[in-house]
Amino acid sequence: MPMPAVAAETPALARENSVYRKVVRRIVPFLILAYVASYLDRVNVGFAKLQMSDDLGFSEAAYGLGAGLFFIGYFLLEVPSNLMLQRVGARTWIARIMISWGLVSAAFMFVTNETTFHVLRFLLGAAEAGFYPGVILYCTYWFPSHRRARVIAMFMSAQRAPDGARPGPGRLP
Repeated sequence: MPMPAVAAETPALARENSVYRKVVRRIVPFLILAYVASYLDRVNVGFAKLQMSDDLGFSEAAYGLGAGLFFIGYFLLEVPSNLMLQRVGARTWIARIMISWGLVSAAFMFVTNETTFHVLRFLLGAAEAGFYPGVILYCTYWFPSHRRARVIAMFMSAQRAPDGARPGPGRLP
């Protein structure tokens, strides 16, 4: 059976491919870096437990509650954040998210008791709410649907488990 002929790349298609390569090189690395920071910010509470619990005298229950409050803030403000995202635009809203989550993260250096820890964990979840959908919406502004899947896959690969590592919950090996 003969193979179908592959169409040669036209000058217009070559120009289009070149433009999208430039867009990917300029936008995607920043989005990947932000996604890695978001992921690390979510899971760093587990790393901090080793020292913070002992230094501040937190019980296991108080520490677990603080860890979970992040997701409550995230859950409660995900929809309002997405509505604001649509109203003010992805670029502006993603910037707001990143600035506020940076400020809340920095405020953790002032944690001296359980209440402060709990409030800041909730605020951190509230600050990060809407980041992922915002990035997906932002990608829809820059990439047509036939290119977007590849770009979103590159973005999502920022959270891939390293070789030999066991994948976390919700991730396939």
